[in-house]
Amino acid sequence: QVQLVESGGGLVQPGGSLRLSCAASRTIFSIDVMGWYRQAPGKQRELVATTTSGGSTNYGDSVKGRFTISRDNAKNTVYLQMNSLKPEDTADYYCNVHSSNYNYWGQGTQVTVSS
Repeated sequence: QVQLVESGGGLVQPGGSLRLSCAASRTIFSIDVMGWYRQAPGKQRELVATTTSGGSTNYGDSVKGRFTISRDNAKNTVYLQMNSLKPEDTADYYCNVHSSNYNYWGQGTQVTVSS
């Protein structure tokens, strides 16, 4: 079992930036994929970004070029740097760690982009 704790959410103006963090309770193995997903009211949860221990990344089309995912394996932490934020980015953001054998989620952190 893995506990994931997200932090860094908040209210930001359009065009602003925010950095989310997700800390895992145990060592994240090389087979583990860490990522961020988001869910806005009335919408399905969607992929934001994922990253492997080797550094490969995958981004959702709506955030590509604006968001950057990274991980610090020594700290068992994954980050999401969000730049050029838009109102459409408003959602609850969830950290995820998964492999072929398990799939864990954090409690979520709220991001609101508004003037």
